[in-house]
Amino acid sequence: MRLPFPEKIPLQYAVAFAALIAVIQLIQGTDPAFSLCFFLFVVITAVTFNLAGGLTRPSGGYVFFYSVLAVIAGVCWKVVMGEPADSNLTQPLLTMEAILGGMVSMCLAVLVSRRFRRKIPILPALTNERLLQASIGSLITGLIIEAIILFVPHESGSALGALTQLNGFLPLAMILGVIYEIRRSGGTRSINIPVLISGFTIFFIGVIGFSKQGMFTPLLCWAVAAASQRYRLAPYKLLLFMGFVVFTGYYLAPYSQYGRNSKVYATTAADPESGPPLSPMGAFLQNIDTSFSLLTQLEHVRQLDKQVEVPMRVEGMPAYYNTEQGMFDRLQMIAVDDAIINVTEQRGAFGPAPIFWSFENLVPHFLWPGKPELKLGNMYAHEIGMLDPDDTTTGISFSPIGEGFHLLRWTSIFLILPLLWIALFILFDSLCGDIRTSPWGLLALVIFGHLAPEGGMNGVIYMLWFGAINVSLAALAAVYVMPLLGYIATGSRETRSRRNVAVRSIARRPPVIQSSENASL
Repeated sequence: MRLPFPEKIPLQYAVAFAALIAVIQLIQGTDPAFSLCFFLFVVITAVTFNLAGGLTRPSGGYVFFYSVLAVIAGVCWKVVMGEPADSNLTQPLLTMEAILGGMVSMCLAVLVSRRFRRKIPILPALTNERLLQASIGSLITGLIIEAIILFVPHESGSALGALTQLNGFLPLAMILGVIYEIRRSGGTRSINIPVLISGFTIFFIGVIGFSKQGMFTPLLCWAVAAASQRYRLAPYKLLLFMGFVVFTGYYLAPYSQYGRNSKVYATTAADPESGPPLSPMGAFLQNIDTSFSLLTQLEHVRQLDKQVEVPMRVEGMPAYYNTEQGMFDRLQMIAVDDAIINVTEQRGAFGPAPIFWSFENLVPHFLWPGKPELKLGNMYAHEIGMLDPDDTTTGISFSPIGEGFHLLRWTSIFLILPLLWIALFILFDSLCGDIRTSPWGLLALVIFGHLAPEGGMNGVIYMLWFGAINVSLAALAAVYVMPLLGYIATGSRETRSRRNVAVRSIARRPPVIQSSENASL
């Protein structure tokens, strides 16, 4: 089967799917108004996705990742579990109305952004001949940066701290390597040495750091790159991929959650109970030892993670399903958004201050040495009652619609968020252009995969500056610097990737933009 990279969702399919889910929800006892809102949400999502250009544009990727990972996957799993879709929520109808209103605003933002985005992307193209060398150069750069971060002590806000935010080279190395291998092999292979090394490094850092995002990033990088080339996946490869996804969700996601909830990982911060702060290398080595111990007893860790989360359920904290559902508990933002919306109903709106704080936080530390650390997720979680009063480090994620409603209610949903989304969509669609001809949009998709569903409004503001710099820096370096670095490492200046019948036969596939000016070193 070819991996799908949809440019458009047939509206009749979206309506049929939404109607089927709504009918099942009504049978299961869901409030008809809630089911109607979800029906409209799915249909408007399909319209918005199509208007954005599907996954061929970063804006379409944002719509996809928000709608699926924040809402649709979670609600559909609720149907599979046989539970009413509005159960275990304190403000079910208001929450779904806010979600529906947010998607209407997102649709309007796409309509406006389409009129102002550039037809020719700002970032230069990368020729096929330099894909491999750019991948190798990005890999070397990413490994060097990770080594520097690991061996050199640094503080939050330092130059090295800023470098960690702008280091998108390992994901880019994986994306470029996958595209190169598919084109070179005519669609028979997608994995090569740069892909393996970069993917393993990202995954390893995620495991050691108890980061679900880090563990799933290699899967997402491979998936978006392979899908953009319409890669034909053999049945056994599909089974292996799905098996790894299931294993990661069933065992490693609870492992990560347990590590963070129990705080068994070492950090470089000072701890009154354990003495002076550890060096980055000391913390890393200690985390390796801790991780190895937990990884050898994954089933036990999974059970421990359940025990850690039981008090939250008993005390009425956000839990969408009647029983613990592992990865599906994380594939929805409805429960936590409902909790913050309920706080808004009880105590009133928070006010616009976090929006100004988020823009102020874009100022680099070297220009504002005493800049306070922004911990909005921790602050909102304390309002809900999810954290102990003395917990000032744990961050809880909220969707942009949930956070927006908490700040200014419907003013955020129908005014502030649309303005932010318009700016975001124009910026990234103009930077990256058509993802099928420019790999930079794939890096944007990887970032959106995390920030769109759970980055809050602050995540949108972050992408308007640091996210754009991250993608632009990686793209410019990959075109003008990384091929030279790859040449120095391999001794080969160019490696042609032939595009034979298996790749050229894709219907309506636009040609790769060749630019001798942009491609020259």
